[in-house]
Amino acid sequence: MSRGIDRRDFLDRGWKTGIVMLSAAGFWTSWDVLRPLPGSGLGGVVNTIPANDVPGSTAVYVRTAQTYLTKIDDEVVALWQKCPHLGCRVAWCETSGEFECACHGSRFNRAGEVRSGPSPRGMDRFAVAAEGDLVEVDTGAVTEGAPAGSAESIDEPPRGSGCAHA
Repeated sequence: MSRGIDRRDFLDRGWKTGIVMLSAAGFWTSWDVLRPLPGSGLGGVVNTIPANDVPGSTAVYVRTAQTYLTKIDDEVVALWQKCPHLGCRVAWCETSGEFECACHGSRFNRAGEVRSGPSPRGMDRFAVAAEGDLVEVDTGAVTEGAPAGSAESIDEPPRGSGCAHA
């Protein structure tokens, strides 16, 4: 007469099988999160908006590239949202026509040049290329802004009161 599996062996095999299945499921679901993405997002090239949609008197924010796009002398410029002072997010203020850092009060003109505040230099820029219709922003190629006190390249005084409140 053949002897079947006893209760202890059955439970032992069940636990081991369950642990293996849970481990495999955990690895399977984590792989999508852990694997690197190919050349997209910050640190890579990001396709943004059509070049014709980039404004010449204001700035438009592109979230995927963490950048503001504007035109200076008909050239598209990509300004990083990060304040050079302590890394806070700089916001575009429509009423003043300037970039303003709400953390410590630095203000920058539309070209990203520092006008006032504790920032040691202007806003950093990303390399820009026009590929077909879209503006490509290379967030891996950063150029530091001009030192504070440098002459401004555009003549645009503030339009009105600022948005940031200390």
